[in-house]
Amino acid sequence: NARDWSITRNRFWGSPVPVWKSDNPEYPRVDAYGSLAELERDFGVKVTDLHRPYIDELTRPNPDDPTWKSTMRRVEDVMDVWVDSGSMPYAQVHYPFENQEWFDNHYPGDFIVEYIGQTRGWFYVLHVLATGIFDKPAFRSAISHGIVLGSDGRKMSKSLRNYPDVSEVFERDGADAMRWYLMSSSILKGGNLIVTEEGIRDSVRQVLLPLWSVYYFFTLYANNCARLGGGNGYQAQPLDETTIKGLGPLDRYILAKTADLAGQVKTQLDGYDIPGACESVRVFLDVLTNWYVRTQRERFWAEDKTAFDTLFAVLETLCRVMAPLAPLVTEEVWRGLTGGRSVHLQDWPVPPPSWQADTDALVKAMDQVRAVVSTALSLRKANQIRVRQPLAELVVACAEPSELEAYRELLATELNVKKVTLVPATDVSQQQYGVQERLAVNARAAGPRLGKSVQTVIKAAKAGQWHHDAAGNVVVSTSGGEVPLEPSEYTLETVIGKPESKGAPEKVAELAAAILPTGGFTVLDLAMTAELVQEGFVRDVIRDVQEARKQAGLEVSDRIDLTLYVPDNQIEAIDTHHKAIKAETLAKSISIVPQADDKPIAVQVAKAAKDEPFGNLPFDTDGARDYHPNPQG
Repeated sequence: NARDWSITRNRFWGSPVPVWKSDNPEYPRVDAYGSLAELERDFGVKVTDLHRPYIDELTRPNPDDPTWKSTMRRVEDVMDVWVDSGSMPYAQVHYPFENQEWFDNHYPGDFIVEYIGQTRGWFYVLHVLATGIFDKPAFRSAISHGIVLGSDGRKMSKSLRNYPDVSEVFERDGADAMRWYLMSSSILKGGNLIVTEEGIRDSVRQVLLPLWSVYYFFTLYANNCARLGGGNGYQAQPLDETTIKGLGPLDRYILAKTADLAGQVKTQLDGYDIPGACESVRVFLDVLTNWYVRTQRERFWAEDKTAFDTLFAVLETLCRVMAPLAPLVTEEVWRGLTGGRSVHLQDWPVPPPSWQADTDALVKAMDQVRAVVSTALSLRKANQIRVRQPLAELVVACAEPSELEAYRELLATELNVKKVTLVPATDVSQQQYGVQERLAVNARAAGPRLGKSVQTVIKAAKAGQWHHDAAGNVVVSTSGGEVPLEPSEYTLETVIGKPESKGAPEKVAELAAAILPTGGFTVLDLAMTAELVQEGFVRDVIRDVQEARKQAGLEVSDRIDLTLYVPDNQIEAIDTHHKAIKAETLAKSISIVPQADDKPIAVQVAKAAKDEPFGNLPFDTDGARDYHPNPQG
């Protein structure tokens, strides 16, 4: 609402109202002045101070009074301070008395920012004055942020000390952590923010640490590359169009995602969507660390040049994208990668078209593979089955199984299953595997909207009388007609029911299923055989050895002599898989020390003589999930 605004105040301090009025109502006259020159012309004196009380000393006879007895005196009021603030865009350069050309090229401003209370303060009066004087907006874009609250929920205050000690935060988590925490939060969208140490540490865990971990991973292997750099470590080479065409699907995928990120973040920053840009980076880092690097570690061990060139290009581009958002850590990483002066002196990255050429189908398929992996891992977690424990089979039901055919091995490796079965996502396949979606209506959430009919809707939902419409929304079929539900009014649970077709799995109780976000569903066979349990135990042993190597401060290429203290009932598993243990832990020898069945396995490692080139050593695929940056970093 454009409400009435009394722009004057009865105060002493402030900008005096430039209006002089006759002190005799019989001879009314009002003069409004717009410049010093006008004042000096009428009052005949040099004006040096426009403030009270000096300006009030300017008086003159009323020209409209033939008796010359009435006097023109300034009205006592001063201007509301918001008039001063609202005049800032032109008053700051003394427009219109000078700087005409500058003002014409700089007004209205491109960007303005203040907290949400200024929507009825500064933002408002800027527009009121700009409309009255220039008949145009006062600014083109604005960010209105919320209020920063302390840990106690009250407004952050120095006197209350209701916020984490800034020096401690900078010392422990870094300035970038605080910066990212604020910029990625709802406060830049007008919401309020309670500052907590946990929130700041989330910035480290979700963004800064993953970036540093990938950088450390890259340098760890690059510095050990004897072959690619002629003994001097890996030497970076730009990816030309010919090289890109010959890259594998994972390399093409991460390059396409990087190009998408650069374009998306540029659009978001151009539109002042800072939280959106931060979220785009966070999502990309998850793809980079938990997908590309994790699935491609073996190639770096084997000194695959294309893997190094791809990751170098991605990291260098990512640093330029993140530089405005995390300026300190990106500077450190970029300079370490390139040896250049500063990432902040670089142009915004514009990846070549070859990074995204012919990748639409690839990106779609790989995103679906990632969705399958994420969903199946959630099933493992829900059923408390660790990833290192092999399982028999994964069934993926999707619209186009042929699109995932090339990624069977990748799915099997990532999910640690012996067999991957791809089937069309149809009602027949759902019946075959006993997959059902169960709808539960939340009476408390749906009641206010549906009224008395909510019980009818709940009864129909329990009877399975519901379906998804074309947009994916849930619709319940009742005797009174179709009733669409809001997302907050229901929950969907995927369950394994009784198979209805011939040839269905007999051990339905040992299956776990979930609906895929890309459509279709996935089923994980949880049945354990003695062989699978034994292999799971061996993988746990390998993980313990890798941890022991890390604790001993060994390099990734160091060979070891390994001693295992093994319960008697698990010695057969070690004997059966001793070659795999040696290969994946770089053990030249394994000594087994039997112990009682009730004792846990123990590991002892000792560095052995290194007698093989780095690139010829076997690779540990099982220890590829955790990245640990240099503690000195």
